Amino acid sequence: MGLTSVEAKNRLEKDGPNAMPDTSAHPLRNALTKFWAPVPWLLEAAIALQVVLHKDLEAAVIAGLLVFNAALAWFQEGRAQATLAALKSRLALNASVRRDGVWKTLPAGELVRGDVVKLSLGGVVAADVHLVDGSVLLDQSMLTGESLPIEAGAGVDTYAGALVRRGEATAEVTATGVHTKFGRTAELVRTAHVVSSQQKAVLRIVRNLAIFNGGVILLIGAYAWFHAMPWSEIIPLLLTSVLASVPVALPATFTLAAALGARALAKLGVLPTRLTAVDEAATIDVLCSDKTGTLTCNQLSVTSVRPMPGFDEAHVLGMAALASSDGGQDSVDAAIRSTAAHKPVSDLPKLTNFVPFDPGKKISEAMTTDAKGGEQRIVKGAFTTVAGITAPAPAAAAIADELEKQGFRVLAVAAGAPASMQLIGFIALSDPPRTDSSSLISELKTLGVHTVMVTGDAAATAAIVAHAVGLNGAVCPPGPLPAGVKPEDFAVFASILPEGKFDLVKAFQKNGHAVGMCGDGANDAPALRQAQMGIAVSTATDVAKSAAGVVLTEAGLGGIVTAVKEGRVTFQRILTYTLNSVLKKIVQVLLLAVGLVMTGHAVLTPMLMVIVMITGDFLAMSLTTDRVRPSEKPNSWQIGRITGAGVILGLCFLVFATAVLAAGKFELRLGTAALQTLSVVAIVFGGQATIYAIRERRHLWGLRPTIWLVMSSIADILIISTLALRGFAMAPLPLTVVACEFGAAVLFGLALDVIKIPVFARLGIS
Repeated sequence: MGLTSVEAKNRLEKDGPNAMPDTSAHPLRNALTKFWAPVPWLLEAAIALQVVLHKDLEAAVIAGLLVFNAALAWFQEGRAQATLAALKSRLALNASVRRDGVWKTLPAGELVRGDVVKLSLGGVVAADVHLVDGSVLLDQSMLTGESLPIEAGAGVDTYAGALVRRGEATAEVTATGVHTKFGRTAELVRTAHVVSSQQKAVLRIVRNLAIFNGGVILLIGAYAWFHAMPWSEIIPLLLTSVLASVPVALPATFTLAAALGARALAKLGVLPTRLTAVDEAATIDVLCSDKTGTLTCNQLSVTSVRPMPGFDEAHVLGMAALASSDGGQDSVDAAIRSTAAHKPVSDLPKLTNFVPFDPGKKISEAMTTDAKGGEQRIVKGAFTTVAGITAPAPAAAAIADELEKQGFRVLAVAAGAPASMQLIGFIALSDPPRTDSSSLISELKTLGVHTVMVTGDAAATAAIVAHAVGLNGAVCPPGPLPAGVKPEDFAVFASILPEGKFDLVKAFQKNGHAVGMCGDGANDAPALRQAQMGIAVSTATDVAKSAAGVVLTEAGLGGIVTAVKEGRVTFQRILTYTLNSVLKKIVQVLLLAVGLVMTGHAVLTPMLMVIVMITGDFLAMSLTTDRVRPSEKPNSWQIGRITGAGVILGLCFLVFATAVLAAGKFELRLGTAALQTLSVVAIVFGGQATIYAIRERRHLWGLRPTIWLVMSSIADILIISTLALRGFAMAPLPLTVVACEFGAAVLFGLALDVIKIPVFARLGIS
């Protein structure tokens, strides 16, 4: 029995090692990807133009902004390969293998199909195997979702990663490495991917700005060409226009807001493993929750004891405890002994011999002696087996059937003289729901999140738990998922494999839903990775935790509600910055066009535009700390509506900036250099007024701004005022002019606060 070393070597060369392939990305490659995206492309193009024009200082400043964005993203993001590393760590390091007719201990990576291996107490099954002889108690819950360990004997198949809780067996390897059930799960995790709403939002914002501002820039270039402007003015004008249209700090703001949200969540017992999960929490409208260890305690307990006539619960439990192993890893026996200890009986017989559970006979038994010295046999196990060795009990079958239909695991207990035993009662066991599960589901419903149960357990058991936690819908029929399945179609998806959970998440996403997946085992890992927000509970395996975007570090499920609420706070902060960025980029390019027509020259220079980027775009990142009102329903990135609001409010901003420019041109009779200073001050002051007008979806006097936002506004105003008054990097302006601009900006902010209310209402921005 077993393979020879030569046969094993040939199969190893053909099938490959019993391990997961290393697909981790090189750190350098990962860092370089941060420079390959729409916003970096625009900045890189601007750097190239500055170098061509020999504007080395401007080029260096823009390069610094580019590196800042990339460094922030690189340090705050990543962990994509952690899941595979955790999956590999679950495989046994060594295995007992029969080679060349003798038992050897070999690295698990050298196992091949056809090898004969030994499964022993406490070991991890190193490959998919078919049991040949012996019997073991296998814990496959983290792979299959089954809530109870299974008794396995000859003829049973089990999988890599299962734990041997009791016994010993010999098995033949049927699959290794990526071909195992465990390996297929790892491959699903590796290939699982959903583009985050953050990524899509940035791409669409940049696209919309590029289309709108690109058209304006082309008109600016055409106007300058037809009016015979020299190339020495046209090129800087176009470069300024490009810089004006780049939302340079937008990606960094998304990252910073998520990092601050993650920090807040960590203090509340919720640990995000990917920053994108923070703002994704704001968007989920469906939660797929695993049952075992998620909605339930993952701890088997005695739910009901049904004594037969003439017996009571305490005696049934006491007798069953005598026929249960003491101190072993059998969860059924542990639950019975624990419950019996709370209901002590004084006249129980004395144990003389115990025979552990035999999967072939489906019973465990004990021999005892009573107070009079008489021998008594106690048997505990499957009802059909116990009924075959006891006197007939007419009502017994009905009781067993009733309990089984309620989703319980039912054990019959019999006792008496070895030749004349009788059925004394039934014990029903179950994995009870967590105490907070029902309230969690109810609160999520008020937040607009629909919950469904997704489990590998049997439909009957799942339906009982679902009803107990408030999920009262239909149970999905077994088999392939119905085409076009929707969350509202079923409340429970039972007997579902890891591939099925993965497919279910994708099916919901295909129907336009943002999905949260909550689970605890390796079988949940692919779905956790695919979901917009994967949530691993506190008792989850390392595999599940690394696949998830959020890990609950404290017991209970209240962290999900916390994550959703904090995600919506983060979303509102990013939304305010995005609105501010979109309207400012639109205004800056349009002001260049209006100023060109009004003055015949560029009213902003590349250096002034860089100053606006530093003082305006980056100081405005303080919005990531602002007080906001989280929405009552799931958020979504309605980029078309955001762009529409940006255009409308931006046109209001343009009216303000144009009025300031017109006053400087026609009333104050300022020269071109002074008009450029006037324009940049108008943009900065008007930008601050805009921030305070739009930071609230209601009127601006609702929530107080944070000290960080106020301090950044003061810094922005002081910096640009000092530069304008001292004439550093721009022409100087009188104090009275700067003060008048500030007063006009305050009035503009109050007017914009009135205008924004119907605009936000019309476009559904809340």
